[in-house]
Amino acid sequence: MNRLLGRVADFIRETDKLLFLLCIFSSGYGCVAVLSATHPSGSLRRFFMQVVALFLGGIAAAVISSIDYKTIAKFWPLITGGSLALVALTFFFGYAPEGTDDKAWLLLPGGLSLQPAELLKIAFAITFGLHVSHVKEEINKPLQLLLLCLHGAVPVVLIHLQGDDGTAMVFAFMFICMLFAAGVKLRYFAIAGVLVLVSLPLLWFFVMNSDQQARIISLLNPEDDLLGDGWQQWRGRVALASGGLFGKGLFKGPHVQSESVPEGYNDFIIASIGEELGLIGVLAVLALLAAICIRILRISHDAQDTLGSIMCVGIFAMLAAQTIINLGMCFSMLPVVGVTLPFFSAGGTSLACLFLGIGLALSVYMHRNSRTIYLREL
Repeated sequence: MNRLLGRVADFIRETDKLLFLLCIFSSGYGCVAVLSATHPSGSLRRFFMQVVALFLGGIAAAVISSIDYKTIAKFWPLITGGSLALVALTFFFGYAPEGTDDKAWLLLPGGLSLQPAELLKIAFAITFGLHVSHVKEEINKPLQLLLLCLHGAVPVVLIHLQGDDGTAMVFAFMFICMLFAAGVKLRYFAIAGVLVLVSLPLLWFFVMNSDQQARIISLLNPEDDLLGDGWQQWRGRVALASGGLFGKGLFKGPHVQSESVPEGYNDFIIASIGEELGLIGVLAVLALLAAICIRILRISHDAQDTLGSIMCVGIFAMLAAQTIINLGMCFSMLPVVGVTLPFFSAGGTSLACLFLGIGLALSVYMHRNSRTIYLREL
């Protein structure tokens, strides 16, 4: 017991308390928003699962942070292999929860579910950070850059084949940000940008299916397709607009409480927050997420080596990409692609895995210098 209490005291003393508390507070805010959005259904299951994920995720983050991230990275074959194996299982045993059309989840005993792509995000941050740290001095050589691109393409292509293009976009953003932070020359990004522009017609006609094309077309004017792809975004915008500056109050939003906002507890949680807590509530969400991202970037800057720095950039990019895509969906600036808002949307797997990423960032922080001697003696 004394040893356990000592470790808890060490964690409290050495950890980045601001980042940890920001994540806990954001998740608590999200739990309240989920409770309000699911209240009309009469079921507390999603709220309960969110609270459990917050509790377990917080503990996992504390435990992971006490382990040297370099030690964790040594187990990359097991971490990555396990994550890829779980993703592969979705092609045979995957199922699509209500409200989605992607079989990207695995059904677990007790009615629980797991989205393996969330674990793969953390594994990718580790493995790509390792890859970059090994080729740091030669990163701008064509061969090494090609190998890095192949490494980055694996999760993007795999998740695209799974049908979850929103998550594939998150992986792509992580890959780009980590390459940029590693010091890849800007001319390579310019060349890649030109290639993407040239390939857009090919992507439209030969890669995107009719459903994906329809979502993009409806984005231009969702009111013209209110019975189809434009319905969800239009209802979300109506709920957001009705909240005004201070909102209608928790459990009092007419659109939220009548369940007329599709996925108002999940992908469109910001619409529920906007109606019930108003612009002030939405700005509070943005401020919390921005503060978390900035804090992780600060840890990346202060990291003692390339591995720690690039891993933190990967965690930052994961959070930033999900935030940008989710808000773009809810504000009708991007098509609906099923990306959740970090720490706020309902989803136990997503929240727990976010805390695994936060644990990695905290590990980088706690092992940034030789002062944390006690951690190396565990």
